[in-house]
Amino acid sequence: MKGGSLNQIAKQAEIQKLMVDVGVDDKKNSMAGTLSGGNKRKLSVAIALVAGSKFLIFDEPTAGMDLNARRHLWECLKVYKKDRIIIMSTHYMDEADILGDRIGIMTGGKLSAVGTSIFLKTKFGVGYNMSLVKDSIKPNTKLMPYLRQHLGPLVVKTSEI
Repeated sequence: MKGGSLNQIAKQAEIQKLMVDVGVDDKKNSMAGTLSGGNKRKLSVAIALVAGSKFLIFDEPTAGMDLNARRHLWECLKVYKKDRIIIMSTHYMDEADILGDRIGIMTGGKLSAVGTSIFLKTKFGVGYNMSLVKDSIKPNTKLMPYLRQHLGPLVVKTSEI
């Protein structure tokens, strides 16, 4: 076997692994233009990661994805960020918290804060509070499963609902 053939096999294996890792392996025979918005974003991430790129810029790579797809891509990026510089814009603070070693927050088009997740949480607070007003005093057993399904497993009940 020629050296070029081994190199080609290695490239194909890398591409296949990236497609599996970002979650588009089932679309490998589809034209990029026919993919959903979320799958186009996954494909863009895979293209950026191919060939060991060391400097990457992502503009909201998970925008428009459902929560499960977003979290899957986060796990992928956590693995692939090793030995790379990744600059990423996002509206999701949880995404910045999970993926960012340093986070910059922009307000009114200007950088208003920069630091680690722990520094920013210490300085500005952490989490969200939600208050619900019900029509009935009767407990609603469906509400917490609904909130956890749509907002994530970290939703915590602090009083009776």
